[in-house]
Amino acid sequence: MMNPEDFYYPSKEVVEYATVKSYDDLYQSSIENRERFWEEEARQLEWYKPWDKVLDNSNHPFYKWFVGGKTNIVHNALDRHLKTANKNKLALIWEGEPGDVRTFSYHALNREVCEFANILKAMGVRKGDIVTIYMPQIPEQIIAMLACAKIGAAHSVVYGGFSHEALAERINAAKSRVVITADGGFRRGKPTKLKSIVNKAMEMSPTMEVCITVKRTGEDVYMENDRDYWYHDLKSLPISGHKCATEEMDAEDMLFLLYTSGSTGKPKGLVHTHGGYSVYTSATHRMVFDVKPEDRWWCAADPGWITGHSYMVYGPLINGSTIFMYEGAPNHPYPDRWWRMIDKYGISILYTSPTAIRGLMRFGESWVKRHDISSLRLLGSVGEPINPEAWKWYHETIGDGKCPIMDTWWQTETGGFVITPLPITPLKPGSATKPFFGHEVGIVDENGKDVAPNEVGALVIKNPWPGMARTIMGDDDRYYETYWKRFDDKKYYHAGDSAKKDEDDYYWIIGRSDDVIKVSGYRLGTAEIESAVVSHPAVAEAAAIALPHELKGNSIHVYAILREGREPGKELEREILDHVAKAMGPIAKPEEVVFVDSLPKTRSGKIMRRVLKARALGEDEGDLSTLDD
Repeated sequence: MMNPEDFYYPSKEVVEYATVKSYDDLYQSSIENRERFWEEEARQLEWYKPWDKVLDNSNHPFYKWFVGGKTNIVHNALDRHLKTANKNKLALIWEGEPGDVRTFSYHALNREVCEFANILKAMGVRKGDIVTIYMPQIPEQIIAMLACAKIGAAHSVVYGGFSHEALAERINAAKSRVVITADGGFRRGKPTKLKSIVNKAMEMSPTMEVCITVKRTGEDVYMENDRDYWYHDLKSLPISGHKCATEEMDAEDMLFLLYTSGSTGKPKGLVHTHGGYSVYTSATHRMVFDVKPEDRWWCAADPGWITGHSYMVYGPLINGSTIFMYEGAPNHPYPDRWWRMIDKYGISILYTSPTAIRGLMRFGESWVKRHDISSLRLLGSVGEPINPEAWKWYHETIGDGKCPIMDTWWQTETGGFVITPLPITPLKPGSATKPFFGHEVGIVDENGKDVAPNEVGALVIKNPWPGMARTIMGDDDRYYETYWKRFDDKKYYHAGDSAKKDEDDYYWIIGRSDDVIKVSGYRLGTAEIESAVVSHPAVAEAAAIALPHELKGNSIHVYAILREGREPGKELEREILDHVAKAMGPIAKPEEVVFVDSLPKTRSGKIMRRVLKARALGEDEGDLSTLDD
């Protein structure tokens, strides 16, 4: 059972500083009195009208939270701070890739949001409309989101790397008549072209009437009369006032629509609401990252994804945090860009993806040691399972062995953290540890029965929670069939991930159920294989795919990026193959290791294994518009 050598324990200083001092008692209480737990969290916020009922579970799986309550997420993220000392506190520090800097106090950010909200109202945007946002990581991206929410319009943020076809599909599904974009942004020293993509998308969108464009790069772009408007021109008109009333919303009114990846079919537009999402994101952010007033918080995600929504924008602003936002690539112009900014701005909490960590890890420690990053007190990981080798590098090199790593598991559908440590939690590298308060999580077999310790099964959530997506836009049946039908008799939410729970009740996420390679009847997770490859001291990053094999059904093929100073060769390939076989058993030994300089990734850092597989098989690679490079 609890072998002390398996754990990384928090320091005495971390425990003494932590807000939550004990997990077990609070967790048990939150399970036994779930509605009371969430009601107490809801009371941390301000409401125009309190709720009549905490949870309406009469229509499974279409749960409603804080029924009858009236609120607006912007009231808690901005308005209420203007009545406190937070008014003059920095809300946002932004650095562009070329090095330009902008800062906003809560007062200044509110002023910008009011101006943008008034512009949207002048363009005919009303409560209940859906506005599409397709932008680079600049302050106006956050301002636009908040402006929509302030006037009761929902926003649909589309990641600024999608193609015009993908953008048009999302515009049409949302029936948006207004889109907000920029001429472009900067990435790896070059301007990206966003407005031209929007122009093509609008040609395919019959509902589209207005495009508001922020000038960022200064590139020439096509602007059509009576459709296209420069944001700076609109700000100079009388329509843009410094004050705008915040619309009173029902707790269950839609806050935003966010589409999941379309790699496995038609994109799913998931609906999140004002009330429950406000409570959930603020509570998880505050407790898991033990946020204090003096912290400077950096969630290195793009608001085009759920991580950016929940933990770059809404959760931190509700909690009165100072947010840091960076526009560009982590290694531009040199691999020390992140560490230089942490040093420059005194960042105290960094929340990023394992892919980003591995990408920077390959450059070694020397780039890190050029800077004083001792301001960091907590680290976080999100997006995929983090392999132990990257975890240890992150902990030792970036955290100086003193910063606990909050390795969080959650999804677009959950709205926020579900399985996560707290700063006081003893950590196991690679494990997301235990469920957040109020959550019963299980690993079950095909019949929904809990499996034995260390046995792989389907990850399920056994209860509703406030941050959960309410449905798929316009398709309640698909929402039910995708997430609830498989274990309908038990009313379990089916996450679509494979996982296991060890003898200490720590959860280990294997990966997506469809990210499984079946070799000679054995099911092997790609994340597990990649973790074994990266545990070799020569390897910085790896991606595993399955290719057809006459005898085994499938065989494992690995693409690997080497650390600086290591040279590819047959001898090293044999060494890595043997290393994987030793770590996971002969069945997991790859057929080959292909050494590469880069892997196909989205800008959010996810490796696109389907591209590697298509290339290996000589097949069509599909839409590559989301690739970073």
